[in-house]
Amino acid sequence: MEEKLKQQSANCIKVVLFGPESTGKTTLSRQLARHYNSIWVREYAREYLQDKWNNERKTCEPKDLLPIALGQMQLENDLAQKTDSVLICDTDLLETKVYSQAYYSGTCNPILEKYALQNTYDLYFLTYIDTPWEADDLRDKPNERERMFKAFQDELIKQNRPYVLLKGDKQKRLEDAVKQIDELLKNRT
Repeated sequence: MEEKLKQQSANCIKVVLFGPESTGKTTLSRQLARHYNSIWVREYAREYLQDKWNNERKTCEPKDLLPIALGQMQLENDLAQKTDSVLICDTDLLETKVYSQAYYSGTCNPILEKYALQNTYDLYFLTYIDTPWEADDLRDKPNERERMFKAFQDELIKQNRPYVLLKGDKQKRLEDAVKQIDELLKNRT
């Protein structure tokens, strides 16, 4: 199982949208994939947890985190082989680690944590909480946005991950992200 959590090598730049719920990560991921005519790795946890909610009326439990991580890495590893430019990841295992610690008394499965720290990306886009909250079946922390944002930012700093903070409306965020990705692509050659 551990081998399936390992990031496979790929010939592309990998960027991750990172941050609390309802901060525009999925919207921006899709926009960036369209802009670069490239690949978007969706957030596997949303699909997994929505199915669980629909079938059992249960929310995420600690036992769900490894299957979520496995599903996310399978998607990422499969899709990374289909592009040689930029891979846009709607999330990563580090995000799952932050959620685990926030929801489960500071704990995280050691196997999940190992690969959350081991897998690497070229750049993280940390999405700020200046977007309107949009409720759905899975989102549950509308009054804890500042605390959650801080948890995500603190983790990027603690792990010394390269990141850019994205603020503003959808257009501003897209423009700022494109500028950063263009720079990565330019420096790649």
